Amino acid sequence: MAEFKSGFVTLIGRTNVGKSTLLNLLVGEKVAAIANKVQTTRTAIKGIVNRENSQIIFVDTPGIHKPKTKLNETMIETSFGSLADSDLILFLIEATSDEIGRGDRRILDKIKEAKKKTILIINKIDLVKKEKLLSLIDLYSKEYDFETVIPISATNIKYKEIILDEIEKNLKEGPAYYDIEEYTDQTLRQLAEETIREKALKLLQDEVPHGIYVEVEKMKQRKNKNGEDIYDIEATIYCLRNSHKGIIIGKNGEMLKRIGRMARIDMEENFGVKVNLKTWVKVKEDWQENDSIVNKFKLNK
Repeated sequence: MAEFKSGFVTLIGRTNVGKSTLLNLLVGEKVAAIANKVQTTRTAIKGIVNRENSQIIFVDTPGIHKPKTKLNETMIETSFGSLADSDLILFLIEATSDEIGRGDRRILDKIKEAKKKTILIINKIDLVKKEKLLSLIDLYSKEYDFETVIPISATNIKYKEIILDEIEKNLKEGPAYYDIEEYTDQTLRQLAEETIREKALKLLQDEVPHGIYVEVEKMKQRKNKNGEDIYDIEATIYCLRNSHKGIIIGKNGEMLKRIGRMARIDMEENFGVKVNLKTWVKVKEDWQENDSIVNKFKLNK
């Protein structure tokens, strides 16, 4: 019988490179918020893949960017901090790069420091010609001895097994750390917060989303009159300014209703039960510098 392998695999890359999309593809469930905006992932989210002979625990980290607040600094600390504990690193870059930019260079330096086995994943290959891809592979291969280089499009299911097989090959024999039924270490409360934030990111104007923080104040399961399970969820969306509050609520409350409706549909699909969701919006100007909030985004060992 084949030996059982397990290990922690850190996904790292610049912001908006497609890490969360790739994580959701590999796990086959929605564990990370996806929005076409930078800094969508704020904490290290774990996604678990159970295969016949292995358990792969992915750690999706916040994208590397220039820190402007205490929150940003914590996010970057989280990303680089997770490298030390990983068995394997998946370094995700964009096929459209012409050179090794400042952000990617910084990540490369941290990988070299960590001296960890690393697979280079080149995403968005559908946007470039083959020659460009080959010269990018050549450029990066001179920098580090990667286990392998896998060019992909993170939205395409056909790359899922190719990547998982390659990861499994590079893991050592080990136990299953999580129950085989689990696909994330996030609680339902965290998943609910992430879902609401993701919908807000998708629907709101550029400057508003990064100033929001979602907190689920109440989450209770009960039976409705037909005997079906239902979750009552009450959540507050915190924002930085009064003007942002107006945008989030929208004319006649329309925007907040849209965010809530999209989040509820997603949660019902993810949790497998009906959801009764209520949302409020409050202004908390300093939350990105507030230790008690920022500490929630630190890496949980």
